[in-house]
Amino acid sequence: DLPEAEWPSLAIRIDGLLNGQELLPNSGFSEQLEALAQRYAAQLIVRKDGDAAPTEITAADSTERYHEVDLSTLEQIRPRNIGVEHAAMTMIQELGLDKKLSDIGFTKPHIAAALGNIIGRMAAPGSELSTYNWLQNRTALGELIGYDYEGMNLQLLYRSADNLLKHRDALEAHLFGSVKTLFGITETITLYDLTNTYFEGSCVANTKAKRGRSKEKRSDCPLVTLGLVLDVSGFPKRSRMFPGNVSEGSTLKEMLEALGAVPGATVVMDAGIATEANLTWLTQNNHQYVVVSRRQDRQFDPDKSVEVKTAGGVPIQIQRVEDPVNKEVLLYCYSSAKAEKDKAIDTTKSDKFEAALQKIANGLAKNGGTKNPEKVCERIGRAKGQYARAAQHYSIEIIQDVAKENVVSIIWTKKAKVGTAACLPGVYCLRTIHMDLSEDKLWKIYMILTNLESVFRSLKTDLGLRPVHHQSEKRVESHLFISVLAYYVVHSIRMKLKAKGIIDCWDNLRNVLSNQVRITATLKRRDGRTVHVRKASRPEPQQQRICSALELSANPGGTHQAVI
Repeated sequence: DLPEAEWPSLAIRIDGLLNGQELLPNSGFSEQLEALAQRYAAQLIVRKDGDAAPTEITAADSTERYHEVDLSTLEQIRPRNIGVEHAAMTMIQELGLDKKLSDIGFTKPHIAAALGNIIGRMAAPGSELSTYNWLQNRTALGELIGYDYEGMNLQLLYRSADNLLKHRDALEAHLFGSVKTLFGITETITLYDLTNTYFEGSCVANTKAKRGRSKEKRSDCPLVTLGLVLDVSGFPKRSRMFPGNVSEGSTLKEMLEALGAVPGATVVMDAGIATEANLTWLTQNNHQYVVVSRRQDRQFDPDKSVEVKTAGGVPIQIQRVEDPVNKEVLLYCYSSAKAEKDKAIDTTKSDKFEAALQKIANGLAKNGGTKNPEKVCERIGRAKGQYARAAQHYSIEIIQDVAKENVVSIIWTKKAKVGTAACLPGVYCLRTIHMDLSEDKLWKIYMILTNLESVFRSLKTDLGLRPVHHQSEKRVESHLFISVLAYYVVHSIRMKLKAKGIIDCWDNLRNVLSNQVRITATLKRRDGRTVHVRKASRPEPQQQRICSALELSANPGGTHQAVI
């Protein structure tokens, strides 16, 4: 894009960089010219043996180990992050993802753009535009894969994202097959859940952008829903995008049928998806299930319970009740920690509901206050809707004057509704058709569901799932899918590290690895020539521990030396 009239100046500046000359004030070089000069000079410095090279660089000089240099001329230029990129690229190669992209028809530029999208979401999560800026200015990923990201067009990044989505089924099948082999996974338990994320913008052209109940409390924005079917170890088998207002219970059949779920596998779900229709469908299709019950008839008898412990050693009391008619086992679980949480929530909600009622009552005694029976009932109805969890336990009586024209007072009483959390705090119910399994085994199966919470937390917080800046439906779906692919690589890295006793979250691992950079050291020799050495910084102790566990090279990208 540089005007041809400036090419001689560009050549002069490249020559100056290769010979270690500083940029003089008032040189007249534009910012664009300087950026191009640094890019081309860096490419010349790292040329490998066998590549065409400028005549000033000789093989003997490039491999010479000892030089007499002027230390005062030392400069370190073009620092680029390499730690996260190296770990990610190594794992991608272990999973065979780069080869799979080639097999399904991606060209080298499209493979580079796809890897840039995925690894960018791991290293510097954000929009595709943010990823493009990261690829241009902050990462040495191009040096690892032999691609010049500074010369890449932004549209290639978008087209690559579209192509990834186009081949979603093939890529998900390949990745899950790879992790099954790599980590010895057996398909016996299937997890299913949904989450949603919000848009920046109105998204009027996107039919799936709908307002609904946001899990980030962003119901002021349009939403879109991501559904995941996962293995017990937390690897996604299948992902799909649904409208933001989708009913959770309506998506299970579509997902499992598309997946071709293994008959006899146990499906673990939260209450939102565990509708009677879904449970009937699972039974008819030879699936087992362990789910959180949607029923409100809680019960618990401590004398009939047994104690199990969570992974953290916290005791849980479980009462087993068999239902021979429906051929189900009901597990009524009591947790003292959950009881305290339930009581605190109930107290807070009740206090707020009573405060709302008191405000209505106070208005009855004020001049100009709302006293009309219909208006008072409307205000009470709004309070009930706002604090529904608390309102179900209250009886409210409206006292009117003799003429029935005004309300003179309201009276409320509270009595905990049978079967609710307020009546039995800390108690919840699990349902299963595993009649032959013990309470401890069933509890451990259910606890697997908590893996979903960490999966969705990682997708949203660590891998840039939220918010969505795109407007078109296809681009929104590709944005979500890139986060799913990035999660595959992240989870594979964490699985390998966990086997070596390193159990940090991805955010901590990323922060540690991101300190390693590739940088070029430039020095003037006594004979006037310039030595350039480009290599990675030495891993610090925390980085070295991770590199050793993942069997990574301490010098990613190798060392390149040039004498000019």
